[in-house]
Amino acid sequence: MPQSQPHTEAPAVPPPAPSIAHLDKVSYLFGYGIAHSLSPHLHSTVYSALKLNYQYLLYESRNLEACLALAREPKFYGAAVTMPHKVAIIPHLDVLTPEGEAIGAINTIFLRSAPDGTRLLCGTNTDCIGIREAILQNVSKSDAKNMEGKPGMIIGGGGTSRAAVYALKHFLGCSDIYLVNRDKSEVDQVIAECNSKGFGDGLRYISSVAEAEELEGPKVIISAIPDFAPKSESEWTARKIIETMLGKKEKGAILEMCYHPSPNTAIDALARNAGWKVIGGVEAMIWQGLEQDKVWLRRKISTLPVEKVKEVIAAEVSKPHL
Repeated sequence: MPQSQPHTEAPAVPPPAPSIAHLDKVSYLFGYGIAHSLSPHLHSTVYSALKLNYQYLLYESRNLEACLALAREPKFYGAAVTMPHKVAIIPHLDVLTPEGEAIGAINTIFLRSAPDGTRLLCGTNTDCIGIREAILQNVSKSDAKNMEGKPGMIIGGGGTSRAAVYALKHFLGCSDIYLVNRDKSEVDQVIAECNSKGFGDGLRYISSVAEAEELEGPKVIISAIPDFAPKSESEWTARKIIETMLGKKEKGAILEMCYHPSPNTAIDALARNAGWKVIGGVEAMIWQGLEQDKVWLRRKISTLPVEKVKEVIAAEVSKPHL
């Protein structure tokens, strides 16, 4: 995952801690640039259905210590973590799950107790679960089985890429994984990091249309890039590689992770026109959030209001301001 550039400005003063006296428990989203997050709608729907006096609050700050201070409060029971904290928070946690350790980025903090009763801050990554469930919940069992031992493909080289590789390798059983991105150096870093964690076999950067034409087509694709029209030569090359892969005779399913400001992306249109099954990224967001509540509340997914959550999020996504 590409690391952010060093911040040379003086650290911003963190916002004050929110008032939580009226709540039994509280969770947060720690990060910066989070005002448009749909997560509060998701989690409030869960807590309302379960009649819990809990709340999920946005805490927008680049100051990691301020976030950790909130995690030490007695009413804290968990947090979602996004940029710029997903990697930086790891040294401050007591335990990592296998997913968190392998992916090397944490999007969820939860609490557990040591044998002596000490409270432990634990970290995991539910993005890979969100990707897995978004796909498996929206394709037939036979189509899912057909992904095993076949190539997968990831479009992009950013923060979601390692979770996508993990999901395709560990959960969907893909053999090779093609990586398509305008910047080869980003992909090189993803491959190096996956190799260092033991799940980098079969990762391959696709550099040209000619190379794409010679390869077996993927059965599942994860697109994790913003919806911007290609401008540079490298962006146009990447787009033509995508079109080549989508145009192969055998089709599959594509998860389009981009849904803001609109789920009607260029990749969505290209895939639909080529005959692919398109799964919206909102599905991945929903399933990773439900996995968070499963971990935080120690409940089975079957006890959570999945259909109500989908209804609420669909209504939010359809609003003009999104």
